[in-house]
Amino acid sequence: MLHSMTAQPLPDPTARVREAARERGLEIEIRESPPASSLEEAAALRGIAPSDIVKTLVVKGKGDQYYFALVPGDRAISWGKLRTAVGVNKLRLPEADLALAATGYERGTIVPVGSSTDWPVYADERIRGARVSMGAGAHGHALYVDADALLAAYDATVADITDPIDGIRGDLPRE
Repeated sequence: MLHSMTAQPLPDPTARVREAARERGLEIEIRESPPASSLEEAAALRGIAPSDIVKTLVVKGKGDQYYFALVPGDRAISWGKLRTAVGVNKLRLPEADLALAATGYERGTIVPVGSSTDWPVYADERIRGARVSMGAGAHGHALYVDADALLAAYDATVADITDPIDGIRGDLPRE
């Protein structure tokens, strides 16, 4: 069986993020991002401080309710502070398959921009005023955006929802 040698362009894996940003009037930049073995290495590769890499965590509430928590790279989610900000008694990190079903994104690529559902966004107050880097909806890519513009575009609740991380980071507590 002969195969055509005509090269078809590969679909842009970040197209959903780009389109959602455009719809909200949000200016973003997406760049290829090589794999890194640590937060510090990722920050060095991107030419930014570790605190300017923002992790988007999908947090599960009651039933089918989810939330996005935007956490600076050098900090960890504070479950007590986040529960207070959200106004609930119980939150947890969902299993990878639930996070994928809730957002349409795999872990490591999750971002509120272009999520299959617009869940409420809770952001740590320390990201205000910064240009941050975060997931771009696809592995091997990073999104860069003005944090204040992102917070405004998603009507984010901004509060102190994190604690400092000391030393080597392992898995986040599941509570």
